[in-house]
Amino acid sequence: MATLNIGGVIEEVITADEFTLDRAREVLKDEIVAVVGYGVQGRGQALNLRDNGIRVIVGEGDYNWKKAIEEGFVPGETLFPPIEAAKRGTIVMYLLNDAMQKEMWPELKPTLTAGKALYFSHGFSIVYKDQTGVIPPSDIDVIMVAPKGAGRTVRDNFLAGSGINSSYAVYQDATGRALERTLAVGIAIGSGYLFPTTFEKEVYSDLTGERGVLMGCLAGVMEAQYNELRRRGHSPSEAFNETVEELTQSLIPLVAENGMDWMFANCSTTAQRGALDWRHRFREAVEPVFKELYDRVASGKETEIVLKAGAAPNYRDILQKELEEMRMSEMWQAGAVLRALRPERRAKKK
Repeated sequence: MATLNIGGVIEEVITADEFTLDRAREVLKDEIVAVVGYGVQGRGQALNLRDNGIRVIVGEGDYNWKKAIEEGFVPGETLFPPIEAAKRGTIVMYLLNDAMQKEMWPELKPTLTAGKALYFSHGFSIVYKDQTGVIPPSDIDVIMVAPKGAGRTVRDNFLAGSGINSSYAVYQDATGRALERTLAVGIAIGSGYLFPTTFEKEVYSDLTGERGVLMGCLAGVMEAQYNELRRRGHSPSEAFNETVEELTQSLIPLVAENGMDWMFANCSTTAQRGALDWRHRFREAVEPVFKELYDRVASGKETEIVLKAGAAPNYRDILQKELEEMRMSEMWQAGAVLRALRPERRAKKK
């Protein structure tokens, strides 16, 4: 393990230097990893495992069956209906969306015979078991590796030769090998490094982050600034560039490279002074919102909404309408036009 000292808080993390890919292959050499659900997260993890020499089969229904075939999984050999794959697997990676995990659980549970491992990439179904009904048998391992990014990023980073950081946890160790299995899969899916958590902490932080800074807050703040600039007479191009383009193309890469303070230090004096002053105003304004958000996540109110929405027979249609509304807003229509003007995209057309 590598020891980190972050402001006096000591953390132990696992990298591929401590738990090598060769060791992961050795741990998993007699396992059949069944990836149930070839959606965004399942696809990324399945392909990375396969490319790293792990024996992988996929369990998928009609929705992504053709896609799995196109990407090299063979019906009857490495591609099966979900329950059949779960029967064959010794490590069952349950990577359906949260609502579908609840729906399929009565069928999946009987496939989890003694000694198997049930793997999650999200603590949702286990932590909110009163809502999902997901209560695993006592004679199996229950483990988690949660990549800190979308499944597409898991795959793209892997192909680029880098990894994505993941948290890991053991909820139930029936075999005495649960931790070893967890770390082996975590390294084999291409994690940059692994840091410990619990199922509960993972889902609380994940649901708060998605609704907050990572997606919900980010989208809302962008919309608020763009709309105000437009109300004040600024053009769509100017409003979009000052709200989105400069953030994503200039500033976020600087933050990613060396941190927020370094980004501030590499901006103009005018930008530095204004940002340093106004960050306190924005923090104070949103702290009550984040408190309410975390309380709703911890109480289960947010998950009730997710499960109800996901179980609706027309959920995908409703989702597409909501995404279409966002896509057709002036801000993101401006984005579609202006992204095409980026030099690298113009160069590809030549």
